[in-house]
Amino acid sequence: MLNDLWPLANLSLETPRLTLREPDEQELAALAAVAARGIHRPEDRPFLTPWTSQPPEARARFVLQSFWTARGQWAPEAWRLSLGVFREGQALGMVGMRAHDFRTLREVTTTSWLGLEHQGQGYGTEARTALLALAFDHLRAESALTVVFQDNAGSQGVSRKLGYRPDGIQRDVLEDRVVISDRLRLTRDAWAQESRAPVRIRGLEGCLPFFEGEASTETG
Repeated sequence: MLNDLWPLANLSLETPRLTLREPDEQELAALAAVAARGIHRPEDRPFLTPWTSQPPEARARFVLQSFWTARGQWAPEAWRLSLGVFREGQALGMVGMRAHDFRTLREVTTTSWLGLEHQGQGYGTEARTALLALAFDHLRAESALTVVFQDNAGSQGVSRKLGYRPDGIQRDVLEDRVVISDRLRLTRDAWAQESRAPVRIRGLEGCLPFFEGEASTETG
């Protein structure tokens, strides 16, 4: 009955090495444990919301609450897809894709994090590619955005490798100081110009009204 009422629980994105899907409660606890062990060096500050600077238990709790909030506040007019990243059942991290007025704007914003022990192995690029395949090839997005601190070399590298281009800057306040991020945009045309490893998407048809409303139909 849960999967009938919440078809997003059936959605999965499969790459050659990874599976992206909504976690069940046990898997969510495993993802929280990954965050508790750390997702960056202590001196780094990769996110505007400084949740990763909190103690391990607070980081783990943040992962739980963020996932529950994304589910609880979902609406076709403003949604946030939050998926666990798994390799052979092992929890590696999480990715997110959010949008507002998607049916009109056709624009998404992506986010991600991986456990420190899983970084540097290409999983971040592979997971982001899966999200973008969903957005461009199946949900008919026209562009994808990401906002990255200028000194976040890892995320900058993933974005540019995938074809994102500069789209201005964003100024915010972090711990009472101004921080500047690069805003990067990937267009549908740029996405279509590159060949990539295949992404298999399962369980999408029943989810389409959640992304656009009842008039939605699958294409791509």
